[in-house]
Amino acid sequence: MTEESSKEEILVNITPREVRVALLENGVLQEVFVERAARRGLVSNIYKGSVSRVLPGMQAAFIDIGLSRTAFLHVSGIAQRNSGLTDNDEAESLPEIRDLIREGEEVVVQVLKDPLGTKGARLTTFITLPSRFLVLLPNGVGVGVSARIEDDAERERLRALATELLDEEDAQGGVIVRTAADGASREALRADLKFLRKLWSVVQVECSKGKVKSLIHEDLPLPMRLLRDLVTSEVERILVDSSDDFHKMKAFAASFLPEIEPMIELYTRRRPIFDLHGTEDEIRKALDRSFPLKSGGYLIFDQTEALTTVDVNTGGYVGHRNLEDTIYRTNLEAAVAIARQLRLRNLGGIIIIDFIDMEEAGHRQRVMEVFESSMASDHARHQIMPVSPLGLVEMTRKRTRRSLQQILCEECPNCVGQGFVMTAASVCFEIFREILRQHRQFTFDEALVLAHQDVIDLLLDDEAKGLAEIEEQIGKTIRLQPESLYLQDQFDVVLI
Repeated sequence: MTEESSKEEILVNITPREVRVALLENGVLQEVFVERAARRGLVSNIYKGSVSRVLPGMQAAFIDIGLSRTAFLHVSGIAQRNSGLTDNDEAESLPEIRDLIREGEEVVVQVLKDPLGTKGARLTTFITLPSRFLVLLPNGVGVGVSARIEDDAERERLRALATELLDEEDAQGGVIVRTAADGASREALRADLKFLRKLWSVVQVECSKGKVKSLIHEDLPLPMRLLRDLVTSEVERILVDSSDDFHKMKAFAASFLPEIEPMIELYTRRRPIFDLHGTEDEIRKALDRSFPLKSGGYLIFDQTEALTTVDVNTGGYVGHRNLEDTIYRTNLEAAVAIARQLRLRNLGGIIIIDFIDMEEAGHRQRVMEVFESSMASDHARHQIMPVSPLGLVEMTRKRTRRSLQQILCEECPNCVGQGFVMTAASVCFEIFREILRQHRQFTFDEALVLAHQDVIDLLLDDEAKGLAEIEEQIGKTIRLQPESLYLQDQFDVVLI
């Protein structure tokens, strides 16, 4: 099925403390958004903060905006766009951070990235206010048009319309024309601009009277935000399983996005909404390290703080012709699956993909073409590099919010994120060493070993000889006691 004929559907699952949104394309899950009342995302929120520390060596500052961790503001987030510089300018052309802000100074900032891991939120002073068709840049200049609008004539029409509207309003600042504006009328753009200018006026008033280290403007909740940001011409319907939120979304759309309002439907069937198209199962699969391919091959995703690696394996797929053909077909299927999984898992930062080595240059080129075309529908900005001399594909994908795994899972308290624990045999030898260590330091009549049942069983079976040798060496009795609450690598040696 061609990209032009693809049809999208949005499912909205709402429970009292959580909202989940699933974006499906031709019945296949592409992206998931989760928002919980206890921990809403911070991206696009505007705060009035205080500069707690300036770091000249890093060309950055830490800003206290009232969160548990101070947020991070780089010099490029203060001066780069405001001074007319572009992303391609050399870092040396940026001014000194100390010339722009000082410790204790009040500053109005907007969150670019949510806190991730041990890092605080990433900030900018370059405020942006989005609506359906436009993004207002109060501190910017000129008109930009989304790169996703590819028709040159339409780009020029929208650029001219936006420029005229700014001139008519005699408005300071600039605007970016969003992808959704493709084909939009002059009146629709005018209404958007008027709304955004009123919103900016409200934000300015709140900034003037708001307290330091406080929230000035909060972005829309997820159900409204999806109407503003996710709905494109390919979306056929939006199903909502909550009557209250259905009416709120209908009212919001009727006021601000009338062309979307007919798409919103109330889901009333008994079957859970995320059971449609196997959405719930797909989310669970996206949490696994391994992802199976239909051919019998599989992908391995390893997510670390520094980068994410993706390994492609043929698995049980043996093909029908020769090894090169088997590898080529596996890589083609993997290219499409990886692009989808990157969106679904919301993996960002540096990503290294290890496709199976191919001998034929034409096969390598075709796999890269398929991968790049599959990534074209990704909403996140990304950059794919040519295949490296080691045969690896290096890419970056913009990371603004936590990955699906980071939202839904937590680090294993036993393995502490390593993904493995010591074997029962290794624990037995740890116990032997600990008994000898205790024997050298203390006087006792007997030792009691408390450990996991599997470890105790091993000490009574395969390692019984070793236990007897330890008893003979120290001249003391060693008793064993299983503890049901102990993890496999936990144990205690109690001296009696």
